[in-house]
Amino acid sequence: MKNTYHPDDLIRLFNQCFSQNYNTILAYGEDEPIYLPANENQPRNIIYFAHGFYNSALHECAHWMIAGAERRKLIDFGYWYVPDGRNAEQQALFQQVEVKPQALEWIFSQAAGSKFDFSFDNLNAPTEDYETFKSAVTEQMLDYQNNGLPKRAKMFYEALLGYYSA
Repeated sequence: MKNTYHPDDLIRLFNQCFSQNYNTILAYGEDEPIYLPANENQPRNIIYFAHGFYNSALHECAHWMIAGAERRKLIDFGYWYVPDGRNAEQQALFQQVEVKPQALEWIFSQAAGSKFDFSFDNLNAPTEDYETFKSAVTEQMLDYQNNGLPKRAKMFYEALLGYYSA
């Protein structure tokens, strides 16, 4: 089993799975991750992950895995992002949008044998909110394990498992 985790491996695996049939590639990004759909100047959909971080790449892949066809036509899947320091309403919306991607990221991490960390992404939020969020992500992860992954997520999971268990 491999125990080194380099983003280049994820890029290669993701692009092998999705560049042809979904015209989508994973690539290094800058400070903030972003998804950019294809347009007249950019022939492919591109998922940019932050700072070359392995976990950021897994997380951004997870967002793409659950985005439907219409959302994949929108910059950042049509979601908004407010950085750390969100108010209670903004944090509740963040948590609602993040449960499924973080559950998939956790499953992808398991397939790779890498460490998963919950990302609450708000240092000022109350601790009880964090525990509620962790419970929701855990429940969703168990649901995926028991009832199956979405089609694209299953493809990527199997690619990760095959590569990292070899």
